[in-house]
Formats: sequence, structure tokens, C-alpha cells
Amino acid sequence: FINTYFMLFTVYISLGIEVSGLLHSVYLVQWLFSKLTGEPVESNEPPRSTLMNILFWLRVLASIAVLGFAFAVTLSAVINRQTTMWEGVPVYVSIIVFFALMCFVGLME
Repeated sequence: FINTYFMLFTVYISLGIEVSGLLHSVYLVQWLFSKLTGEPVESNEPPRSTLMNILFWLRVLASIAVLGFAFAVTLSAVINRQTTMWEGVPVYVSIIVFFALMCFVGLME
């Protein structure tokens, strides 16, 4: 349903984010659950070569690094009260609200 220029723009942005590897940390979670349950990951793609495997795991590590940095900056801002949270709300409540909203966003995704 790419019948407008805006939709085409959105598709290209999405493909660019996917190629960048920014969201590859999700594959680590998939791999972890696969190992925990003992179920293999089913894929229609052929097995990766050694070079592709190295590049894949480098993207996963880069994604985790970016995610960790963003997490550290956000929690640092919450702890130092550099957010727009109301003045009377304690820091621990702000952190609980942050994690609750992150869980909600993850579920909605």
C-alpha cells in the first residue's frame, strides 16, 4: 500500500534503520529465548557465511551499546531531576513510571 510519496518516504526510512543495525539487539533476545526453550530459530534465509556472521554480531553489539547509552542518559536525567516530572514526585516513583511506560510501549509494539 505504498501509494503516496509519504508512505514511500516512510518505507525508505524504515529500511534505512533496519540496514543500519540499530535495532539488532532484538536478535539477541530471540537467540536467548531460543537457547532457553531449546527450539531452533526458523528462517527462510540461507545460513550466514563467516563474514556475514561477524558483521551480524557486530551490529548486535553496536545496537546494545547504543541502547545502553540511551538507557544510562535517561536514568541519569531522571535521577538528577532534569526531566519535566512534577516537583513533588520522588525519584524512585519517576523510575517506576519510566519502566512501566517502557513495558507498555514494548507491549504495544
